[in-house]
Amino acid sequence: MSRILIAGTAAALAAAVLGLGGVLRSNGAVAPERARAAASVLASGFAAGDTTALVAQLQTAVRRDPRNVHDLGLLGLAYQQRARETGDPSWYPKSGGILARAAAIAPRDLIVTSGLGSLELSRHRFAEALVYGRRAVALAPSSAAGYGILGDSLVELGRYGAAFRAFDTMARLKPSVASYARIAYARELRGDWLGAVDAMRLAGYSAAGRQEPTAWVHAQLGKLFWNRGRYAAATREYRAALAAFPGYVYALDGLAQVAAAQGRPRRAAALERRAEETIPLPQFVGFLSEVERAAGHDRAARRSDALIGVIDRVLHANGVRTDLELALIRTDRGIDPKGTLALARRAQKARPSIDGDDVLAWALARSGRCTEALGHSQRALRLGTRDALKFFHRGMIERCLGDASAARMWFHRALSLNPHFSIRWSPVARRYAS
Repeated sequence: MSRILIAGTAAALAAAVLGLGGVLRSNGAVAPERARAAASVLASGFAAGDTTALVAQLQTAVRRDPRNVHDLGLLGLAYQQRARETGDPSWYPKSGGILARAAAIAPRDLIVTSGLGSLELSRHRFAEALVYGRRAVALAPSSAAGYGILGDSLVELGRYGAAFRAFDTMARLKPSVASYARIAYARELRGDWLGAVDAMRLAGYSAAGRQEPTAWVHAQLGKLFWNRGRYAAATREYRAALAAFPGYVYALDGLAQVAAAQGRPRRAAALERRAEETIPLPQFVGFLSEVERAAGHDRAARRSDALIGVIDRVLHANGVRTDLELALIRTDRGIDPKGTLALARRAQKARPSIDGDDVLAWALARSGRCTEALGHSQRALRLGTRDALKFFHRGMIERCLGDASAARMWFHRALSLNPHFSIRWSPVARRYAS
């Protein structure tokens, strides 16, 4: 499965993890001074202790005092964390309902407003998230959290200058894992790979001594090395993530990609299966399908393909927009080109980012509309992003337009960046680059 380069959403970025101790008072209510700290952690995508226990305790607190806005807000965020931990999107509507109750009581509460923003980011509803991000910044212009939501939303809406300014402001207000990681992402998007690694290492220093954030940073560094074809360095980072957090699914996924690149599809399938069985994320299942097919396990690959459809329907039923991701999968596999192109157009309109343009360009190219595809491919590369898959798509578009020399140049660029960027498409790039 090809992957969209996207690491900037609230569900992916991190702040420092705090322990559960001290969050709850002895009578079951949440201490307001700790609620904001715990909310910062939960909104960032990490657990503030044992999330299952926290949810139970907060539910008890809310039953005792159903108008306590701090408790309602924290419960809404805890529900989002359960979604991230389990891969079960049914927690998102629960979070939305609780946060809506809190907003009706206190519409200007920062935790509630930020919680609604992080919920919309998690559901890929970026225009809606932007509204809450702006509202959070207006409520607390000296608080870093609102700028994270604002910047994440703007990135996915293709408004990069404003997004990067928001990230800079966030880092100035509060240097942390969350802010450094966003700076790293911005640098990666602009093609500054060394700067991205430096910023992510700063995120690692901020995460020191905390299990999950440390693992997350190592996994992100692994991705940065992977994207440049530095498989040994990527492996070291993924193993460091597992040492910090045994069984960390994103490290298992990363090691699976390395194994596939090294020509070990059975090993890749075993690793990816461990990740998918823990949290059935679409990208895990999609990659598992690819490596199972490469390993000769066609029946297992077909089961994974069917599971992707099931997961997508469940996500949609719980308010998660997956049009862009689904359009990429369908385009790669040549499924219903006309319907897939319409899906890609809708996705790009809602998410006019470099990824939206790249997926639309690829769908157009696979439908034979290569002149139109070229314009979107040019927009997909407008920031100077160095992404092997985007380079490959451009090569295929140039080939479709009859410019063999330009096509070979783009194929060489993709392969020199990452020789095994895709199980499906790297062999095609090598064939056409010669």
